[in-house]
Amino acid sequence: MFKRSTILFIVTALVASLALPLLAQDEDVSLRWRTRPDNQAEIDVYTAASEAIDADWDGVALEYEPGGSEGAGYQDVLVSEVEAGIAPDVFWIPGTDIARFASAGLILNLADIASADENYSEDDFYAGPMGFLTTPIDDMEALWGLPRDVSAFAMYYNEDLFDEAGLDYPEAGWTWDDFSEAASEIAGLGDEIAGFGMDGWWGPYGYWINAAGGSFFNEDFTACGLNSDATVAGLEFAAELFGSGDALPYGSGAEAPFLAGQLGLFMNGRWATPNLIAGADFGWNAAPLPIGPSGEATNWLFWGAYVVNANTEHPEEAWELVTRLTSAEIQGQVSSLGANIPSRATDEAIELFLGTLPDSGVNNQAFIDGTTSADVRTEAPLFAGNWPAVDAAYGAGVAEVMAGDLSAQEFADTICDTVAAEFEG
Repeated sequence: MFKRSTILFIVTALVASLALPLLAQDEDVSLRWRTRPDNQAEIDVYTAASEAIDADWDGVALEYEPGGSEGAGYQDVLVSEVEAGIAPDVFWIPGTDIARFASAGLILNLADIASADENYSEDDFYAGPMGFLTTPIDDMEALWGLPRDVSAFAMYYNEDLFDEAGLDYPEAGWTWDDFSEAASEIAGLGDEIAGFGMDGWWGPYGYWINAAGGSFFNEDFTACGLNSDATVAGLEFAAELFGSGDALPYGSGAEAPFLAGQLGLFMNGRWATPNLIAGADFGWNAAPLPIGPSGEATNWLFWGAYVVNANTEHPEEAWELVTRLTSAEIQGQVSSLGANIPSRATDEAIELFLGTLPDSGVNNQAFIDGTTSADVRTEAPLFAGNWPAVDAAYGAGVAEVMAGDLSAQEFADTICDTVAAEFEG
């Protein structure tokens, strides 16, 4: 009897010991997170960040998944996935979509969790994005996420084409007249060469409006602001540029022609840099945007935020993932690969960014100049309006202006009435 009891004890102990690793494994919290990368270079950046965090975080297993939808389709997919209960625990969304996701109850209000985190400080980040991320709904204290990064536009330029045209490279303080002359001279180099190109979303065309002194919205973001002479001036300049043949057709996409060496000037954000480093086989660099009729250096402060799925089963761990993804260490890793500017507004973070890509020769200062321009507009979510509908109406009207089917004056005279119903109140 004693012998059988002993054998039973040994077998039980062995089974228990074999089960321990399985139990430990079961205790790991699995978190999925997602961004919307522009290209494979960006996918590599975030994959490396995920692997670094995963290796340093006991008890949590991370799975990074790059979003596969371009433009607003990425956000629409996330909305459907959250509603279906299959969305990632943490995901990145553009700053313009914070209000949409928060108002619909799709993302978690992190204010209470953050208030208990002694390492968190709102003041560590740029004030513009944080102002929108802490906008309350129903008078409740709010924190809808943390900014992953900021960016500003720069004017990428092909040094080889500038040299061939006998032009000086663009630099801080150049004007719309300088820009227009350069685009025309470069376009004259050959039938396969264009002077300028930009993509067809709100950021690029918005720059021309802002630099002329206009604005998308009124002061408190509760109504359209495009019914102005500045809107007319900005869009007339851009429409003339596209109508002249000096630019690629509006909305046709500009990054591929620039990489092919067929484009002199290309307006885009910092996120384009890794792909240019990897793919361009000619001399190129970046300059601040030209100064328009407003007389001030004008730019956008683009941003996006890591937010937490309202239905996550692990809100505390998801918050920690957000803080880890926005830590100085990870932001330094991301910035060192060229895709982003740290969302932390400290002198140390700016100096870290300015020291990135030392072997590439890229003018990092051009992007910092953009984020600190005299007239920098923060990408704005509409808590009192329907941004996707407003965006669609703005974009459709601007496309008509660029195609010559609608005058800039007609656009300015009608667009605010067109979108009035999309604003509350």
